[in-house]
Amino acid sequence: MLNFSGNLNRATLATNARTLTEGNLGIPVLLLVILAMMTLPIPPILLDVFFTFNITIALVVLCVAVYAMRPLDFAVFPTILLISTLLRLALNVASTRVVLLNGHEGGAAAGRVIESFGEVVIGGNYAVGLIVFLILIIINFVVVTKGAGRIAEVSARFTLDAMPGKQMAVDADLNAGIIDQEQARVRRQDITQEADFYGAMDGASKFVKGDAIAGILILVINMIGGLAIGMMQHGLDFSTATERYALLTIGDGLVAQIPALVLSTAAAIMVTRNNNSEMMGSQVISQMFATPRSLGIAGMVLFVMGIVPGMPHLAFLSLAFAAAAGSVTIYMRQQKQATEVDEAAIADQSAKEVKATTEQQELGWNDVMPVDVVGLEVGYRLIPLVDKDQGGQLLARIKGIRKKLSQELGFLVPSVHIRDNLDLQPNEYRINLMGVNIGGAEIHPEREMAINPGQVYGKAQGIATKDPAFGLEALWIEPPQRDQVQSLGYTVVDASTVVATHMNTLLHKHAHELLGHDEVHELLGILAKSSKKLAEELPNQLNGNVLRKVLQNLLQEGIPVKDMRSIGEALASVAGRSQDPVTLTAAVRVALARVIVQGIYGNKAELPVITLDPTLEQILLKAVQQSAQQQDGGYIDDSVVIEPGIAERLQQSLMQAAQRQEIAGNPAVLLVGAPLRPLLSRFVRFTLSGVKVLSYQEVPDNKQITIVATIGQ
Repeated sequence: MLNFSGNLNRATLATNARTLTEGNLGIPVLLLVILAMMTLPIPPILLDVFFTFNITIALVVLCVAVYAMRPLDFAVFPTILLISTLLRLALNVASTRVVLLNGHEGGAAAGRVIESFGEVVIGGNYAVGLIVFLILIIINFVVVTKGAGRIAEVSARFTLDAMPGKQMAVDADLNAGIIDQEQARVRRQDITQEADFYGAMDGASKFVKGDAIAGILILVINMIGGLAIGMMQHGLDFSTATERYALLTIGDGLVAQIPALVLSTAAAIMVTRNNNSEMMGSQVISQMFATPRSLGIAGMVLFVMGIVPGMPHLAFLSLAFAAAAGSVTIYMRQQKQATEVDEAAIADQSAKEVKATTEQQELGWNDVMPVDVVGLEVGYRLIPLVDKDQGGQLLARIKGIRKKLSQELGFLVPSVHIRDNLDLQPNEYRINLMGVNIGGAEIHPEREMAINPGQVYGKAQGIATKDPAFGLEALWIEPPQRDQVQSLGYTVVDASTVVATHMNTLLHKHAHELLGHDEVHELLGILAKSSKKLAEELPNQLNGNVLRKVLQNLLQEGIPVKDMRSIGEALASVAGRSQDPVTLTAAVRVALARVIVQGIYGNKAELPVITLDPTLEQILLKAVQQSAQQQDGGYIDDSVVIEPGIAERLQQSLMQAAQRQEIAGNPAVLLVGAPLRPLLSRFVRFTLSGVKVLSYQEVPDNKQITIVATIGQ
């Protein structure tokens, strides 16, 4: 039992020690010690330890601030700054007590640290020591602390103002598929931490400023109080009292102000750092000494000043020759690197030429270039948008679009082949489908597009244009105008986003043309994983071309083909009676009724719809029946023709009803009988793209229909 208790005690002690080392108890204990120093008398030996500890903390913090990759890597800095300031003030209180109580005994009465700092700086002249101390305080208060506080204030203000834009940028990248949910969460967290950090630095700078003011007041109080106590209580003459208390007072002030100056410098370094993940030393070397011309000019100026009579020739001329040598060294290094790059390019070109000459010159099937399913051609000024080496983001955005479209549509969208085309205008791009142009526009890669969403609060300066994806009024603006234009209500996107959004819209519109035999085969393979028997029987019941046509009909009407099980079961139930793609599509739509209605209305229980007047419906139904008789019992959708006068009135009435629905915030849906749905769906697809057509059989039983307009009355 004793052995068990011994083991338990050792384990408990080890756990407590580990917890203390990890800082869970260290910070509270340190704060309690700081508070104790303000109230309890401290022996001189402990004062030496605490002053040394204070200097060590300041040096460590300065080194961490210098070597931090970015400001957020040292996000706890404002808290450390507050704690160190409190520690320094507590030490001032404790040292003041010791100086005033024991200062008459000599320099060692307040500890060796205070005595050493006082003797080194004073150097036998108290006036000089006092002036040096005051200069240190002025440097800390007027220059470093004031400048760092102003920078922290401005950084906090601009960081908070930029937060909405940064959040919108993260949401835009997430919607475009460039980043996933985890990456978006990390970026949002970084944005929040950045705002918290600069806000905390703005507040912490006020503590540093107050500490500098407190140093001056403490010096005056200690000097006056020491002289009064030494002369009145201990019977010292003025000269002796001044000698002893000036030494201790100035030493005490220096021991506190030097760490304060170090921490103020660290705070200034942190708030002036940019947010790049790079060491400060690397940034200084790469940016200051990247241009040899700057060092050369500086060397020439130093040389001219060095040869002027009366100047210190050794100092100026030596630095002039050092700057000239550095400039020549950097220039030679850059020339060597450029030569190596050129030699590598020449060697690569030579290898290609040798390979081309050694190959057989006979033509083969490899020389016949296949037609790209989806292609993007760009002018020569748009090449940086698609070049990763030049920072182009368009490739990543197109990849994100393919991923998002594939997930929405239910099949793999083909790759986008990108190439330059010198026949295009420099700023022009063209989107091709099966080698045929389906869209394009001219953009300005160095500018950003400000899109008018419909309501803005002012006019902005820029190049007038139209959004190629949706045809909205837009402006090409300079990047510095972004914040101003966003405040007016415009939606601002970069050139890569414009191209990516345009491609996304066109691929959505032409999704049915992207589905081929290979994609249908892959879909059947996916179906076999969940319904093996259905996947085996469906090709026997249904011709592959018919299945492909049905799936294309669904995609053409904006219905995804993700639910292959429901699609396959609906086709299997009807395939024995009909092989007509239109009839099969109608059966599949009924099976996917809930998906279709949810995609249009969401989770609404009440469905506002537009219907046809019975007379008009009978006229259209008669036209469909006549076409069916001409086709020997079946009908082909494309063969039905609506009389021109009826078509024009139908189009105008539908347009007016759709506009009223849009104003009311509801989708425009035309509800008709099943025989008319294919005809009217094709009609509105080519005339009124925003109107959806449903049949009565496609409305789920748990939904309630509300007729808001009747066409033909």
